[in-house]
Amino acid sequence: MAADAPRPLHTARLDAHGDSFDDNGAATDIGGDRYLEFENLVRRQLELLGEEPERAGLAKTPSRVAKSLTWLTRGYQMDVADVVGDAVFAEEHHSMVMVRDIELYSMCEHHMLPFFGKAHIAYIPNGTIVGLSKLPRIVEVFSRRLQVQERLTEQIAAAIEDVLHPLGVGVVIEAYHLCMMMRGVEKQNSTTITSALRGAFRDDAKTRDEFLRLAHGPSKPLR
Repeated sequence: MAADAPRPLHTARLDAHGDSFDDNGAATDIGGDRYLEFENLVRRQLELLGEEPERAGLAKTPSRVAKSLTWLTRGYQMDVADVVGDAVFAEEHHSMVMVRDIELYSMCEHHMLPFFGKAHIAYIPNGTIVGLSKLPRIVEVFSRRLQVQERLTEQIAAAIEDVLHPLGVGVVIEAYHLCMMMRGVEKQNSTTITSALRGAFRDDAKTRDEFLRLAHGPSKPLR
């Protein structure tokens, strides 16, 4: 039996714009017993670290951490269908569509430390296209959860496949992991690269090579 999905602290579903949070990333309707429990757990963590939770610099830290983690993991309350909405359009375009250098921030589920980098996404339409801004929003749905990069890459590819039923999908993620940079092997310059190739991107060598060449090519400013 699959493990139960993590219970989010914040239970209301977010819309595509994250409207359940204010401009500073604080949860606007967080509250109740679960929030107090979260606060108490953070306070106890501070005690176990040898700190004094009541001193001036830490007095509001439990509340800040509860709100911060709710913001950083808001993807649990986001849904691909809500994010994409009605931004799927009929279009007879059968060449590659690519959005690259999509910034992403996530949290490693093994140590709850951040990893961050860029996603490069491409698809070949099969009669429909999606609004370009929706591809970064799909990245947000899955990156704003406790993750491993391998699964994140596959989830993004699967979501685009489900929405568009394209002839092919390709996703490449390049990321730095603080769990490798700040602890453990402490290698600050290592990059992790993962890819998910489906349809024509997997089966057609020329299409695959074109996508990977574009994904791994140097970024150049347009102006």
